[in-house]
Amino acid sequence: MPKRLELVIEAVILASRWLLVVFYLGLAVALAIYALTFGVKLWDFVSHAFDIDEADAILKMLGLIDAALVASLVVMVIISGYENYVSRFDNEGSVHWLGEIDAGSLKIKVASTIVAISSIHLLQVFLNVGTHTTGQLMWYTLIHLAFVVSALFLAYIDRISAQTKSIGKANRSASAGKQPPATEPPAFAQSE
Repeated sequence: MPKRLELVIEAVILASRWLLVVFYLGLAVALAIYALTFGVKLWDFVSHAFDIDEADAILKMLGLIDAALVASLVVMVIISGYENYVSRFDNEGSVHWLGEIDAGSLKIKVASTIVAISSIHLLQVFLNVGTHTTGQLMWYTLIHLAFVVSALFLAYIDRISAQTKSIGKANRSASAGKQPPATEPPAFAQSE
């Protein structure tokens, strides 16, 4: 009886991954709403394109770029999250990067996108430097630097993790009697 109970619990836990679909569908709805707000921003920019000065045009374009980056981030999270945690897509050939983004690389991509979004916001702030105090400018810059440092740490941790996995594979191959190819040094030798 305990083994049967264990199998039922494992089946329920495994099936619970399908609850994530609610979140991914919710993100898709949010993305559709965000696309409508993007359309409004685009229409505002197009309708006033010849009435605004260059600095305002740049600010409006930066806002559009920012929106595109946020939308791309949402799509990346939806697709790779579904692929990694729920189920494999049947038509992986239609999206070339499908299956290549694991949880670690997704974190790196999210962090780099956040840094890009933060850079755009910081550029918008600097283009309107007269409307902000020195203290505000300092905090905006420090927050942006915190995002940059966080992204660098995530990339560094991901690199160490990849090297550790490579060393583990080389050690398992060596202990199983398989030697790495002679033309290529083992992974642990490459990291020196």
